[in-house]
Order: sequence, then structure tokens, then C-alpha cells
Amino acid sequence: QVQLVESGGGSVQPGGSLRLSCAASGFLLPYYSIGWFRQAPGKEREGVSCISVTDGNTYYADSVKGRFTISSDNAKSMVYLEMNSLKPEDSALYYCASSRGGGGSYYRPLEFPNCPYFGSWGQGTQVTVSS
Repeated sequence: QVQLVESGGGSVQPGGSLRLSCAASGFLLPYYSIGWFRQAPGKEREGVSCISVTDGNTYYADSVKGRFTISSDNAKSMVYLEMNSLKPEDSALYYCASSRGGGGSYYRPLEFPNCPYFGSWGQGTQVTVSS
């Protein structure tokens, strides 16, 4: 059974940092693209970052470049999102996702052409940036 479980969210002041973690199980992490997405109330889901299984590169939304870093530990089957210099507009529910099928439909993020689809999702972890 494919499972993705996020943790590490919380409340932080502007300029602060958080590290999100995603524990993957039920599939072999190195064989699939992995990514982080976020959704704020009243807004559409937004791609934050991904690691492409196709070329091994990492990709970031323009809004987080230079502030966020995605990484993975394949031995531990973990994916991380290091978030620095957080802004109030970073507040959202953050989801971990994989291109491994989860039994439902696939989401195709236009912002990440080299991470072309995602089929399994975690439940999300809330990040709130506020003074």
C-alpha cells in the first residue's frame, strides 16, 4: 500500500524556518518523481518543488527559489523540504506527492514539465507564517 505521511509543519514568524518531512512507504522512492505542493484557502493547488526521476534534477516554483530546498534520503525513504526566510504568503497546507500511482487519477502540474504527473498524495501538514 502506497503511503506518504508528512510532518514538521507549524506556526512560525516571518523570516523563520521550518523543515517538512515526508515518510514514503509501499514503493521504492528512487524510481519515482517526488514533489511538494501547497494549497492555501481559496487558492488553487500550487507546485512548490520536485525531484525528477527522469533527469535527477530538482525544480522549484519561482516564488520559493533560493529559499526552499528539496532533498531525499532513499535509504530512509524520506523526502524533505527545508524552508527558510518564510513569508506570510507561504502559509498553506503542504502536501508530499509521488508519481507512483495511488489508485486514483493523476495530477499533471504544468509548472514542472520534468515532473509530469503525480498519482499518490499525503494528507498534508499545515504551515502558518504570521507575526
